[in-house]
Parts: sequence; structure tokens; C-alpha cells
Amino acid sequence: MDADEFRQRGKEMIDFIADYLTNIRTRRVFPNVKPGYMRPMIDVEAPKYGESWENIFKDIERVIMPGITHWQSPYMHAYFPALNSYPSLLGDMLANGLNQIGFTWASSPACTELEAVVMDWLAKMIGLPNDFLHTNTDTTGGGVIQTTASEATLVALLAARKEVIHRVQDQFPYLSPAEINGRLVAYCSDQAHSSVEKACLIGLVKLNLVPSDDKLRLRGNALRQAIAKDKENGLIPFYLCATLGTTGACAFDNLVELGSICEREHIWIHVDAAYAGSAFICPEFRHLMNGVELTQSFAFNPSKWMMVHFDCTAMWVKSSTALHRAFNVDPLYLQHENAGVAIDYMHWQVPLSRRFRALKLWFVIRSFGVEGLQKHIRNSVQMGILFESLVNSDDRFEVPAERHLGLVTFRLKGENELTEQLLKEINSGGLIHCVPASIKGKYIIRFTVTATSTNADDIKRDWNIIQNLATQILHPLDNLSPRQRRITMKNLHDDFRMSLVLSNTPLSPCLINGSFAAILPSDTSHIYEMTHELSQRALKNSLLPISRRRRTKNDSTHPTISKQMSIDCWMINNKQDHRCLTSSTPSSLSISRQGSLDSRIEEILENNSMDNNNNNNKTNDGFTLTPANGHTEHYGNIPNIIKE
Repeated sequence: MDADEFRQRGKEMIDFIADYLTNIRTRRVFPNVKPGYMRPMIDVEAPKYGESWENIFKDIERVIMPGITHWQSPYMHAYFPALNSYPSLLGDMLANGLNQIGFTWASSPACTELEAVVMDWLAKMIGLPNDFLHTNTDTTGGGVIQTTASEATLVALLAARKEVIHRVQDQFPYLSPAEINGRLVAYCSDQAHSSVEKACLIGLVKLNLVPSDDKLRLRGNALRQAIAKDKENGLIPFYLCATLGTTGACAFDNLVELGSICEREHIWIHVDAAYAGSAFICPEFRHLMNGVELTQSFAFNPSKWMMVHFDCTAMWVKSSTALHRAFNVDPLYLQHENAGVAIDYMHWQVPLSRRFRALKLWFVIRSFGVEGLQKHIRNSVQMGILFESLVNSDDRFEVPAERHLGLVTFRLKGENELTEQLLKEINSGGLIHCVPASIKGKYIIRFTVTATSTNADDIKRDWNIIQNLATQILHPLDNLSPRQRRITMKNLHDDFRMSLVLSNTPLSPCLINGSFAAILPSDTSHIYEMTHELSQRALKNSLLPISRRRRTKNDSTHPTISKQMSIDCWMINNKQDHRCLTSSTPSSLSISRQGSLDSRIEEILENNSMDNNNNNNKTNDGFTLTPANGHTEHYGNIPNIIKE
């Protein structure tokens, strides 16, 4: 393809994209395909010779579109928004053409400097304190564009880990970084996103899931109690991921209460405001971020609600020095004469290379202006309010959690199975797409306004579909007793439980011991029992028993696991076979769905005779550290598994 053909094909592609977005209402929002649908449609081997663009272009509609979930559809209400806009698309088109790899200032001065400018713009737009601005000469704070909110959470955790290791080593120089790391514990709400768990597993630190209150918020008292208990057991609290706008119900943790506690305990607070952060462009919603001045880092996704298409996560820190400590590398070929004067964003992130993401953000802010973006946010919130009013008008339904912004949670009154079956029917029809969550044991459906084109007529149309499906489910059950209803619902379909679009029962226990994740053998399928045993024993001075027999996925006592199936899915599909667990495991597994889309297992095993036997035969008198200044500090009981 030469420049002339590129001009022609580029215009054709722009026409295709514009037509797609203009006519998206005509497409089924949720695809009607099965796993592996594409393979028979494509040749087994790559073509030996180049094909014509006409043939390639034809396969977009034939091969790709049948498997597309249409995120820009006005009938898409799953997850959180993933919006785009024409200025954003044009910005990325230019970025792709320029193809800048902006790891240092010298590698692309414009890439670095535009990012610093637009991040200061955005910080001021949402009302962040001046400590987070590049232009504030009193701090080393500033903003950076990461790929995702998950990466921002990880970056903040690794920076916080480096800071606490440095601080503890100053007090106790005889402790190695590995010894300190093994005692670190992070915190988040039981409503927080699963990316916090993943960050802790990568960082090899423990995670304590702190119970939320009746409004699904993380409060000061609960955090204070968790910290006190962990310190008694010799752990070192160092990091809190507070959520503004949780995944399950868009709840807001109380930063004012959490901030004062963490300030006293020298705990780094990172704020995950992935969805809700865009709303802070509107002054009337900024009260939801009260206390942000007490935090060390803050992140949200313009790629969700601000019409800047994926990927684009805005992250700010008060101290870029902390990021440099965690990520600084300085090979000769990356050195330049302006190092130390200009920003080198490679020190603010995990990867080295980075795209020119600031262009699309710059284009969007300039094209819509602050007022245009505020209008867009407010319209989405009004659509959420409209849907909530429609749900409340039908006495068969309930709204189980307070509505915040554009996210509404709803369910059929009665057994969880009714709502789960309703969601299955909604998604199987393909005309609307929603996903589930669980709030304090109640199975709920999340409904978000995810498209820029969604209007009141779309909301009413969607509600009419939901009402009709509810009638089809409830009408055959009207004359049955509650017990008969439960039995009937549980036997409606063999694949009934697979209405969960996202796994709502991951394997993580309420205390994640990430310190030992790296020792798992590569061929093991014992992560489930390993994480359970560690969580049960780590704070009980209990040694972890190691089975002499290594089971593999081909073991006759172990179900075969398909390489295309995650461990989460395997556990859901094999509830009746738990022989892969310890010999003391009960035959049934009590799984409590709680919290967010990626909610945790609140209770994995009710009884563990091995724990009881071990605890009857051990004592531990704790452990005392004497720092260089001679002051003695008692850190409580250190688990034997750490000491060993």
C-alpha cells in the first residue's frame, strides 16, 4: 500500500467508522456467538502472499462484527462507560501516524510536555489540590497518563512499598528488604476492584479486605481495627487503596476519616476513582472527593466517561520522587543532557515505552470545552435518575443500593435466582447488555448509561424489555409456594449459573498473602488451597503443611482443566469435586458473593481441623526490634511461616 492508496483506503475506513457509529442502534448489542466461532472462518495458515485490501476489508463485517460487543451502543449498560468521540479518534490517528515512543523528554519533547500541560489542565478541572500539579514549585507532584486504572493502582503500590522499606531500614538497618516486604500489608474495602488484589500479588505483599458499612463505604473505625490487629501480629501497614465509585454500586469511601488514620500510621493512600473521577468536572459532585488532600496519589479514567477512548488513565502523585525511587533505571543509551531538568516519564511507570496519549486528551478537552464535558456528564446522570424512577414505579423490583451518578442497581424482589434468571434472559436476547454484582448477599443487576447517544427514549425502551422479561419469569411462578419457587428456579436450565457474565466468585480469601505467590510451582493447580491455607495460618502462627503428593491436571483424582478455561471458571463448573483441596476440606464449599463485580469469597471453609490441631500445640512470644537509635519497639507475634 503506497501513499495514494492509503489516502483512498483511509477515507473509506473513516466512512466505515462514521457509518458504524451513526447506525449502531441497528446492531444487536450483545453478540450471539460461541467460543471458537471465528476459527472456521479464517484459514489455518497465514497467507504466503499479500492479499488485496478489498478482500481484507470485506472480512471486517464477515469475521469481526459477529463477535463484537457494541460498547458504543445506547443499549449497552454493562460494566462502566468506554466512550469515544470523533476528536479523540482523530487524536489517536495522528498519534499513530507520528508513532512517538516517549520514554524520555529527549525521545519526544512534544510528547512529554503536552502530557504535563494537559494533566495540569485536567487536575484543575476536577479540583485536585495544587500539590498534584506540575507547576507547583513547592512539591515534586504532577500527573502522568497510564494505560489503565489497574496499572495506576500497581504503580502506586510499588512506590509505597519502596518508601516503607526505605523508612523501616532507616530504623532497623539489620532487616533486609525481603524481610520487610514479607511483613507488609495493604488495605482496601471489600467493595474494591480486583486489580488491588492483583497488585498485591505482583508486589508480593499481603492484602486485608476491610468490611464496608451498610452503605458499602469503607469507614475509619473498620480500618483502624484492621490496622491494630495486623500490627499486633507483627505486620507493617503501608498502603490503602480507597475507592471513589466502587464497581458494584458506585459507593464512595470516606476519605476524611481514612486520611487522618493513614496520616498517623504513615500509610500511602491511593484513590481509585476510575469511573467517578470524570464527574468531578461538575462542581456539584466534588463533595464526593472530600479529603482528597490527605491522599498521596489519585487516578481516574478519562477513557470511561470523558469521551477519550481507551486507553487513557489519568494519575497524579504528590511526590514524583517516590516513583523515581521505585522505577528509576538509567542505562547509557537513555541518558540525555536535559535529564533532571525535564520530565522523563519512563520513571513514572512500569513499562519503558509509552504512546502519545496526550494528543487525544488535548483534542477532546479543546473540542468540547469544560462546559461541554459538564453537559455530557450531567445528561448521563439524568438518564440514570430516569431509569431509577422507572424501577421504583414497578413494585416487583427494588433498588438495593443508593444510586450514585449514572449507575443504578436493581433486582427482582425475592430469591436471588429470580434476578439471576432475569439477567440471563436480558443478555441472551442481545437487545440490552448488563452485568451482575452482589451486595451484602443480594444478587443484583448493574445498569449504567455507557453511550453518548443514550436518550430518554432508549431508557424507556430498555425498561420495557426488562419488564416484559420479568413477567415471563414471574408469571409461571405466581401460584407456587416460596419453597416450590426456589426449587423451580434452581432447575430452570442446566447452565443456569453461567448467567454470570463476570466471575463473581474469585479464589482470593479475605486476607491475601501475596508474599508466597511466587513460590507456587508452575504446573500447580493448588492456588486455591494455597491461598486459603496461608490466609488461615499466617496470622495464627501456624505452619503450612505441604502435601508430599503433587497432583497435576491429568491426575485421575483431579478434573482436567482446559487451557481455555480460567481457574475461576473451573471452580464454578466443578463445585461438586473438591478433591484438589486439602484432605480436611469439607465436601461442600460455602461461597458468599459480596461486594463488586470481582467480589471475594468471604468464607471458603467453615471448619479446618488441621488449624485446630496445630493451634493447640504452639506458642509464640512475639518479636522485638531494636532500631539504631536504641528505642525498642514490639511488633507482636510474627507468623512462623515468615520466620521460617
